[in-house]
Amino acid sequence: MNGTESRVPEKGVPEHGVPENREQENRVPENRVGDSAAARLQALFEGHRLTPTQRRIAHSMVRRAADVPFLSSVELAELAGVSQPSVTRFAVALGFDGYPALRRHLREVAPVEPAADSGSYNEYQQAVEAEIENLRHLAEMLSDPRPVQRAGRALAASRPLPVLGLRAAASQAYGFAYFAAKVHPDVRLLNEGGTMIHDRIDAAVRAGASALLCFALPRHPREVVDTLTYAKGAGLTVVTVADSAFAPVAKVSDLLLPAAVGTGLAFDTACAPMLLGRVLLEAMCDDLPDAQSRLEDFDTQASARGLFVE
Repeated sequence: MNGTESRVPEKGVPEHGVPENREQENRVPENRVGDSAAARLQALFEGHRLTPTQRRIAHSMVRRAADVPFLSSVELAELAGVSQPSVTRFAVALGFDGYPALRRHLREVAPVEPAADSGSYNEYQQAVEAEIENLRHLAEMLSDPRPVQRAGRALAASRPLPVLGLRAAASQAYGFAYFAAKVHPDVRLLNEGGTMIHDRIDAAVRAGASALLCFALPRHPREVVDTLTYAKGAGLTVVTVADSAFAPVAKVSDLLLPAAVGTGLAFDTACAPMLLGRVLLEAMCDDLPDAQSRLEDFDTQASARGLFVE
């Protein structure tokens, strides 16, 4: 479609509902499925109550799924930024006699080759390679499209649709809201914190909102967790795009969609969360019957106004 900034393919998607609220305190959300090494690790952690330190170890293992079966407990501790005894206690919490037993299990059920040596890359190339790996993990997660489809359906049905993102995640929320407003009749961006944010959530609920989309990236502001808690208490279904299934916002999210951030540079990079946001936008469009016509109207108006330089 010439002149537009986005498109909506005309295709059908099976109907799926958003799961009912359930107790999620210190539990791993059941959102990642598939047959990848990262997904098998995710399945290993599900159903276990993990401490914040143990969630940090689990997150590091998922991000380096190909390497983990070959790491010592000391190496894993350094990777996660925790103590070696914490790694041992983590393995015991999963039901193993110790870390060696956990590593043997990983080698048996998820045999993979060690990741290619990246020692020849400079620090900038390493950052790019890490982001490429994050995108590969995202592609593996999306082998099961149902969580994204459920989220898209919930967001499409919410009128208005509040979109939350504070501090590092503000640009992600803004980008989603900018494009979503072209196909959704009422998108409300919440990218500034403060005492007014609860008022704006109340106003959205009074206007008929049923769901809220949140982008949550590290470092996770306490205000985001507090705001999502308030939103759930107000009756909204919380859909969250976060850097990890073990992020602090997991316990206050009804449906969490993880996409890792890159940490190789002074400031985190968020290519995977941004792409996941666009995928979620696509899923939402699939459940908005007038999305295509809205885009066509925008295209016509943009051409008449000479809005873009062709």
